[in-house]
Amino acid sequence: MAVRGIRGAITVAVNEEAAILEATERLMRSVIEANEIEHEDVASVMITVTHDLDAAFPARGVRAIPGFDLVPLMCSNEIPVPGSLEKCIRIMMLVNTEKSIRDIRHIFLEGAAALRPDLNSQVK
Repeated sequence: MAVRGIRGAITVAVNEEAAILEATERLMRSVIEANEIEHEDVASVMITVTHDLDAAFPARGVRAIPGFDLVPLMCSNEIPVPGSLEKCIRIMMLVNTEKSIRDIRHIFLEGAAALRPDLNSQVK
């Protein structure tokens, strides 16, 4: 079994607590479903937000998912590169899995689909 990194990102329309929590939970559930992840196999999740999102800790959205209350989560700010995508939440989930690196499905939703069009064809 290997530890694999799974990436994902989503944008929100507004800097509001409900929007941040709902988007984070939606993104995580999409990654979990696409990769058939069991919470027991998750080593940790790193979550970043752009500087224009400060109304909530997105980790709270992850904790709403059954089984993720004990998974180590860390929130941080994304590097504020001029011209970068705004109102974006990104995740990096480290998962113990038998899947090959080519079988991992990275998920980019809403405006974040523009971040990795090369991987976005995997999203259904």
